Amino acid sequence: MITVTMKHFLPPLCLLGSLLRALTQCPVHTSEFQLEGDYLIGGLFDIHHVDGPVHHDKPEAIDCASQPLILSSYRRFQLMRFSVEEINNSTNLLPNVSLGYEIFDHCSDIQNFPGILNLISVNGLIQPWGEPQKNLSSVSKVIAVVGPFSSTETLTVAPLFMMNLIPIVSYGAASSAFSEKVKYPSFLRTVHSNKDVIEVIVNIILHFNWRWVAFLNSDDEFGIDGQELFIKRIKDTEICLAYTKGLNDYTNYSKIFRQIEAQRVNIIIVFVPKMTAEPLIESAIQLNVTNKVWIAGDTWSLNKKLPKEKGIRNIGTVLGVSQPVVTIPGFSNFIYSFKSQTHCENAGQQFCNQFCNCSNLSAEDIISMDPSFSFPVYSAVYSIANAIHSVLQCGAGTCNDNITAYPHMVLAELKKSNFTLLNQSIQFDENGDPKFGFYSIIFWNHSGDTEEVGFYKFNPSAHFFINKTKIQWFTDREAPTSVCSPECPVGHAKKQDGIHKCCFNCEICLNGTYVNSTEDPYKCIDCKETEWSAEGSASCNLRVVEYTPFTDSEAILIMVGAWALVGLTLAMSVLFAINYNTPIVRSAGGPMCFLILGCLSLCSLSVFFYFDKPTVSFCILRLLPFILFYTVCLACFVVRSFQIVCVFKMAAKFPKLYSWWIKYHGQWLVITGAFVIQALFLLIGYSCGPPKPYNETRWYPDKIILSCDMGLKANSGPVILLLSLCSLCFIFSYMGKDLPKNYNEAKAITFCLLLLILTWIIFSTVHVLYRGKYIQTLNAFAVLSSLFSFLLWYFLPKCYIIIFQPHKNTQQYFQGLIQNYTKTISQ
Repeated sequence: MITVTMKHFLPPLCLLGSLLRALTQCPVHTSEFQLEGDYLIGGLFDIHHVDGPVHHDKPEAIDCASQPLILSSYRRFQLMRFSVEEINNSTNLLPNVSLGYEIFDHCSDIQNFPGILNLISVNGLIQPWGEPQKNLSSVSKVIAVVGPFSSTETLTVAPLFMMNLIPIVSYGAASSAFSEKVKYPSFLRTVHSNKDVIEVIVNIILHFNWRWVAFLNSDDEFGIDGQELFIKRIKDTEICLAYTKGLNDYTNYSKIFRQIEAQRVNIIIVFVPKMTAEPLIESAIQLNVTNKVWIAGDTWSLNKKLPKEKGIRNIGTVLGVSQPVVTIPGFSNFIYSFKSQTHCENAGQQFCNQFCNCSNLSAEDIISMDPSFSFPVYSAVYSIANAIHSVLQCGAGTCNDNITAYPHMVLAELKKSNFTLLNQSIQFDENGDPKFGFYSIIFWNHSGDTEEVGFYKFNPSAHFFINKTKIQWFTDREAPTSVCSPECPVGHAKKQDGIHKCCFNCEICLNGTYVNSTEDPYKCIDCKETEWSAEGSASCNLRVVEYTPFTDSEAILIMVGAWALVGLTLAMSVLFAINYNTPIVRSAGGPMCFLILGCLSLCSLSVFFYFDKPTVSFCILRLLPFILFYTVCLACFVVRSFQIVCVFKMAAKFPKLYSWWIKYHGQWLVITGAFVIQALFLLIGYSCGPPKPYNETRWYPDKIILSCDMGLKANSGPVILLLSLCSLCFIFSYMGKDLPKNYNEAKAITFCLLLLILTWIIFSTVHVLYRGKYIQTLNAFAVLSSLFSFLLWYFLPKCYIIIFQPHKNTQQYFQGLIQNYTKTISQ
């Protein structure tokens, strides 16, 4: 609690300082800082600014008037005075109610608290927050406060106003932290937050396709907040922050520019107050920094001094984000009228530090100053006045005298603000941020003036525009570029090099992959199974689907061949049946011939399922009939070749084995066993992994060959059994190669097996080298050749003898052959 002692001590101390100053200089009359009225509005303006830390040998109030004067802030200070005077002279807004003000030169954010404490005091005392208020009239002597300007100043003083919900309407504090209503419930502002300024800056960068940027910010609440918002905003963009640095009074600008140059950064975003921007740009000129694009924040983009500095064009091109320059009607006349008054009214001051040695300023000096944040000051005062208007229920030329306005009541009406001021609808959102206004995009032209080249409108929806033709680049015609790595050629993916995604190497996308630069330029994406792409592609193409239809000429020929085989087996069966008891039929196998011919016919069923689009049933039937019934055929030939060898060579040596073979019909046991075993193999294999349709995509990048995945594990058992039978058959038949020429069934079987082996060797070789759509046709042809090899080279000669050489189909002829062979063996 501020004690009574302080109450009596501080004002005399300040008054003494005021009187001493009055003896040496001419202070501005008291009304410049104070104005009596029914309701007081506080004002916090940094008319002077403390450059660095102020050291004292003893406790004393800071002497603001001894610090450098900020003309743009002084202009805003006068604008508040003008706004209050304009409202008081109006009979519409607050009739029969006068507004007063008490404005303080807030020259330091950490050593200038007497003015703040004076605003929240009641009769020189500050009520502790822990003590209950006895009546609302003791809350404070001001109804609301306009200001302060900077985020750091606001961050320091705002909490002092929040507890008693005294509205504070800032015209310059842009930090996003003030949007948190839990911490700042009575804070509003008429300037857009840093978030909006950063949004405009990022849109400028994206518009010119700049990717490699530096961000220089002031080392305070305003600058740090802007840096954090910028990093967050560019997270999901192609923009990379190559360099960032916080600037303060001790910054080594030479080192900063060397580091920026080392990073090859051409775009420099400067998010600092005016007082920090000026030494930065002046250092860039002195250090001969060239060929850069400077993006200025709204705090210094309309600077009047820098665009006219000698050598400013050498540093490059300066773009900026600024609040639109709104002409305040009557303000110039107010300044001229004010400056024409006598400036030496030594009436004394009611509070210390309220001096401005500004007598040497002309009206033109004030009017021509940086107009930034003029409308935010003007709208802040009018927002408070309109809120008081609503609280006092003003209308029809009068206000309700029975109502007394208190800060919390004004705050409630401020939040509901909805009025028109200079053709702009003044409203605040739920966070106390403005819902009105827009940003201009400006360019510092070669004449030393700021020129508007675009805009960014927020409401009702975001709208961004830049007229690039108005900008005079340091590169003459084309906008400069700023990238860490040049863009990759079409069909190349970026491979990040280092921590920045903007720095990368380019790698070509291989066959079957492509890169979509708009979605993910850092990855080669695999094409779908139904698509293909060449090396270095940016998209995929549909594959051509190929298969052999039933209507294909080759397919028709093979199916005709299959039907021909069926017809031949049927004809041979009839011929053999007619000549069943002849020696030639009995030597060919007798009843076994009919089994072999029947199985060959059934095997031919597989041929028909090699054509058209494969299905699960088609894939199964491609192999099942052939493997199952061809097993029976081979088993029959194994038995047949074994019997031939046994009859002529083994009967004499193994009589018991021969008699057992005859007694138990060993040939039929072997055939039946082979059939059963093969059936079990197929059942087990197809149950575990049946053949299924398969799209062959690896051999031809632009085609899909429809085929069947036969399954190696499922078919390995049946194939091994077939190979075993084939091997046994070949062994037995080869053992009987020296039998009589006209009675040598073994030679015929051996020749058929050789043709069979040769057929599948040829097919396997072709299958390794070729996987096109005709591989299915070749597979069907190999199956058909396997069937015709036995039909033509084993059965057809016997049919020829039966039909054309009947004299060789007699018992006497066969006995003569056997006798001659026996004599030859005995000799």
